[in-house]
Amino acid sequence: MLANRIQKIPDEWRDVSELFVALGDEQRQRILLTFEPGERLNVTQIVSNSFLSRTAVSHHLKILHQSGALQSQKIGKEVYYWIDKPNIVNLLQRVLDYVKTQT
Repeated sequence: MLANRIQKIPDEWRDVSELFVALGDEQRQRILLTFEPGERLNVTQIVSNSFLSRTAVSHHLKILHQSGALQSQKIGKEVYYWIDKPNIVNLLQRVLDYVKTQT
């Protein structure tokens, strides 16, 4: 019985693993902390506030976007990013609700 519980990932957690991976990296945390509430930034703006290369920032932005931490929109030649606060809150709240009720 214990082996079955260990192997089964709760449905509430299935789509949060990417977010946890993304948030587990210190450089990606720094990128997220670059944003003011409601702010939209392009890669150039993020790079100017970082010690990372443009290539490294782009890589981290891709991971943050895929994880659901960031949203993006292309306007002209620029891609603007912003924190997807509702999605992050939703994902983390589902994990907290599971921990509160199932553990």
